[in-house]
Amino acid sequence: MIKTVDEFITLRQSENMDEQHRASNDTADISVWLEVIKNYPDFKIWVIHNKTIQTEILEILCADSDSNIRSAVARKRKINDSIFNALSVDPDENVRYALMCNTKLTLDKIKTINVSDSTWLQNQLADIIKNASR
Repeated sequence: MIKTVDEFITLRQSENMDEQHRASNDTADISVWLEVIKNYPDFKIWVIHNKTIQTEILEILCADSDSNIRSAVARKRKINDSIFNALSVDPDENVRYALMCNTKLTLDKIKTINVSDSTWLQNQLADIIKNASR
């Protein structure tokens, strides 16, 4: 278990692959993740990368001002309906595309993502639908 922010930062920055693996796979208390998000914004992406991250943290990060952070959340397989609903109408089409690429979502759910403002997204959705029927 990752017990402190400093431990997470050290593990993440380590050259040792075992330590990097711990940063990606070990659990941490929500308070540790909240402190990383608040005080080390460059490490938000690595918080999302952690396989044990709590949904509550993803809910916070799905409203982040950085579209790259929201896109990373959109690709997480453990997102809930609240996160899906927020990201499915995200102002950034790249976030919505990342959501379309989430392999956990059903085709019916993907079809509910807003594509009305983007020809590019409409084409991506058409490709996803076409490939799903193969």
